[in-house]
Amino acid sequence: MDALKTEAEKLRLMNAEKGYNLEVLRPRSQSGSSERTLLNMSDTEMEEKRRSSDLEKEAAEGLLPKTITKDHLAPDPLARAKMLFWMTVNTVATVLIVFCNKAVFSDKSFGQCQAAFAAFHFVVTGTTLYMLSRPMFAMFDPKRIGVSQMLPLAIAMAANIVGMNLSLQVSTITFYQITRVLLTPCVAVINFFFYKKYIPRAAAYSLIPMCFGVALISYYDQNPAPVAGQPIKAVGGLSVLLALGSVSISGIYTVWVGTYQRKYEVNGFQLLYNQAPLGAVVLLYAVPWTDKFPALDQAPMSKWMMILLSGFLAAMINVSQFFIIGSAGAVESTVVGHMKTCLIVVIGAFTGGRIITDKAALGIMLALCSIFAYSYIMMRQPK
Repeated sequence: MDALKTEAEKLRLMNAEKGYNLEVLRPRSQSGSSERTLLNMSDTEMEEKRRSSDLEKEAAEGLLPKTITKDHLAPDPLARAKMLFWMTVNTVATVLIVFCNKAVFSDKSFGQCQAAFAAFHFVVTGTTLYMLSRPMFAMFDPKRIGVSQMLPLAIAMAANIVGMNLSLQVSTITFYQITRVLLTPCVAVINFFFYKKYIPRAAAYSLIPMCFGVALISYYDQNPAPVAGQPIKAVGGLSVLLALGSVSISGIYTVWVGTYQRKYEVNGFQLLYNQAPLGAVVLLYAVPWTDKFPALDQAPMSKWMMILLSGFLAAMINVSQFFIIGSAGAVESTVVGHMKTCLIVVIGAFTGGRIITDKAALGIMLALCSIFAYSYIMMRQPK
């Protein structure tokens, strides 16, 4: 026994000279008899102890490489170019689909096919997602959710699209797009009353001029200044009611999307993969009661091309949006959203055939500045 103790002491002194710090291990125990020392350690345990001590020493001396984080990585030019490409696709598709749908609904006969039009969009989107889930692309793994669980969200999705199209049909493009910014305060109110989620006080204050600006553009867009030789008939309060109803439905749908993603642990692709086909079926059941089809042989070819283009653009918007969310940060995603709003408002103002009065322009500026301020405040909040 004395020989073993002497050998262990020599080993401890040798390791101490080499820089190893082999201390006596004393695990938690109610009795002292369970204490373990170097004398009753196995060879494997002693080797692990030496490696651990070596790593600690090298880390203290700065010999080990530092942990690589996102901030230390050089930006990948290919990934950056890919992200910019999808941002461009999303922006162009979003702007074009508003004007494309407006052109389709300008024909009264096609304006009475809202449910069928939205169902066509869902079919195109569902088909696109199905192709992207195949092994050839493998962009996401499909995850099935029960029909009974998805039915409320599918109905809300269908009502959201139909409501947006109806609002666009009876409104100017500028008014339609400006009223869409009310989706932000609408979602905040729903989250506050039903989910007890709060936003910073400064963010809440920034929503007040937004609502005031929308009120200005709502009034002065419906009562435009007369143009010599070009009398303009005001739409009236119908477009305001449809816009507010559409925003309310969109707010409910937006909140439910986040709730469903957390509840069923799915991403945007997987959730939309379950929504789109079910939403198309729901709308097809409503078609016989709500839609009135035009004489197909009398419809101009340009309208059919617009409808096909609209379906393609809808699929591109959905696909590109998920790429942006996955590869870009909150700042980039927010900037893309604001850029789309500004482009649609500006283009709509110059192509809508109406004169934007000073007070209406003030309303537009108030709404846009407020949404920028709100986004800035929210992005500065800790996650």
